[in-house]
Amino acid sequence: MKKLFAEFFGTAWLVLGGCGSAVLAAAYPELGIGFVGVSIAFGLTVLTMAYAIGHISGCHLNPAVTLGLWSGGRFPAKEIPGYIAAQVLGGLAGASILYLIASGKADFEMGGFAANGYGANSPDGYGLTAALTTEIVMTFFFLIIILGTTHSKAPAGFAGVAIGLGLTLIHLISIPVTNTSVNPARSTSQALFVGDWATEQLWLFWVAPIVGALIAGFVYKFISPEGSAD
Repeated sequence: MKKLFAEFFGTAWLVLGGCGSAVLAAAYPELGIGFVGVSIAFGLTVLTMAYAIGHISGCHLNPAVTLGLWSGGRFPAKEIPGYIAAQVLGGLAGASILYLIASGKADFEMGGFAANGYGANSPDGYGLTAALTTEIVMTFFFLIIILGTTHSKAPAGFAGVAIGLGLTLIHLISIPVTNTSVNPARSTSQALFVGDWATEQLWLFWVAPIVGALIAGFVYKFISPEGSAD
């Protein structure tokens, strides 16, 4: 139960920090945040939580990460449902807090609310194939980074830094394409508030990250030292 609470609060922080930077600050150039700032904010949420709850739950904060760790032999199947439920609920909690804050402004409009999309709802107009490819590939490399930096033979104590910087880089690459998901819980939390097109396109932001993560787990077991992901 402590692990599930940790995943809940950690995912809430990821959504509040990452999506919050996009909704509350990115639209105001004078604040100096913008596209790069949002990318850094997402990386910082994972970096900070890696050291805050990594020793409690492993700091997955993401159903795709949980499933990728399972396919890499690092996580027991019996704990998957609880982790994913905690992550989705945590994401919704973070989005709810963000909505309460954002809607406190007199001229508030929901808009995209940092939701993920493709086609007309892609930040730069990228289509379905580009979005699907981006989310699969970005999640694949995110899991490779996670599995590699947390391997028993990797330098100790630096995994959180590498994972946080990896997520920052992923956002720098893919925000223009899909507004960056690589995380079904993060996508669900925003889509449920936006509704309409966001919920219609949500399937991609579950399917693609999970596919990329599962492939990464199997690949890392093959390439890692001694044929083990541990």
